Amino acid sequence: MNKIDFSTLAGACAAAALCAFPAAAAPVKIGLVETLSGPQASSGQAYRAAVRYAVDRINAAGGWNGEPVQLLEYDNQGGPAGAADKLKAAAADGVQLIVQGASSAIGGQITEDVRKHNLRNPGKEMVYINMGAEALELTGQKCNFYHFRFASNAQVRAKALVEGMKKANALGSKVYAINQNYSWGQDMEQAIVDNQAAGGYTVVAKTLHDVNRIQDFAPYVARITASGADTVLTGNWSNDLLLLMKASKAAGLKARYGTVYLDQPGNLANAGELAEGNFVVHTFNAEAGGADAEQFVNDYRAKTGRPPVFIEPQTVFGMLMVADALQRTPARDGKLDVNEFARTLETTRIQTPMGEMSMREADHQVQMPMVVSVVSRQARLKVDGTDMGFAPALLLSAQEASTPAQASCQMKRPG
Repeated sequence: MNKIDFSTLAGACAAAALCAFPAAAAPVKIGLVETLSGPQASSGQAYRAAVRYAVDRINAAGGWNGEPVQLLEYDNQGGPAGAADKLKAAAADGVQLIVQGASSAIGGQITEDVRKHNLRNPGKEMVYINMGAEALELTGQKCNFYHFRFASNAQVRAKALVEGMKKANALGSKVYAINQNYSWGQDMEQAIVDNQAAGGYTVVAKTLHDVNRIQDFAPYVARITASGADTVLTGNWSNDLLLLMKASKAAGLKARYGTVYLDQPGNLANAGELAEGNFVVHTFNAEAGGADAEQFVNDYRAKTGRPPVFIEPQTVFGMLMVADALQRTPARDGKLDVNEFARTLETTRIQTPMGEMSMREADHQVQMPMVVSVVSRQARLKVDGTDMGFAPALLLSAQEASTPAQASCQMKRPG
């Protein structure tokens, strides 16, 4: 297991694959197929920043096979159709590794398109590096050898969130579940229901709403108020969480929030004082990671001009797992053997500031630590220009946070 040194990237020139300089090497091409424009671009741009940072670190450590890794960027314009078109463009450009994170709907399109491409183009396979599409089906009935998820899923998130809030005596007995009406939101709703016994609460009402189409969440906040819920649990992200927090602030909602994406930039500023005491389950909190986390934060700030936030840390750590697998995959005739790389990625484990992170071979679901944090003025690191930040409430190791692989995943491997 490699420990990541963020000043040099662990193992620079530790493998012959990095230190050889053949005369006619074919570069590794990474294609970021992400939402880079439009109203949902904030999430896509965060993924882009993290991927750029990680690729720069890979190249600072020698690239692969003596050549810099190339990063190509494609704007999927926020939808599956756009992602399908851009994937075709990436394939034509010779991209071997497709990176995407914002939206499970887009992730579902990409994983299926990659699967079909690989069936039709033996010897020109691609791998889908999933940094944030967390729908269960992607490591369930839709799992495939060429898909690797470096984010968690609804069952992992809800389990950790409920445990953290319960230990902090902040969960309450009446829960309102509000989520987006597509695969991820439906998974979150089910996970919230499934954790009732463990959390000691009752789901008093549930709402699934259109994704990124609602401009005024006041009617939904009114329903939450009417339900008498102590706690609102939600997997909402991007504008759907930003606007929900704004509406909650305007209505003076007293219920406590348990969230997945409260650490998205802008949320604390939008919620103001209402945010204090609310919870988030996330993959990184610098206050929980000690000196190694501080080193990572300082290096990221030095390279990008700001500290890593939101989904950026998990994306960096996932890309460093990709880097580790690349280091251990030797060139074949000067080229990357994608099948061999994928087999190597199945065995990858690294040490991050939050703890060990590894890939589960059975379903290609990363095993990663999870942190439950509470918005507090006592937090050392302030957020969004406010006097609040995220104070760690519970750190779960990858083993503690893990949930079993789904029986519906029947992984078929080439050969």
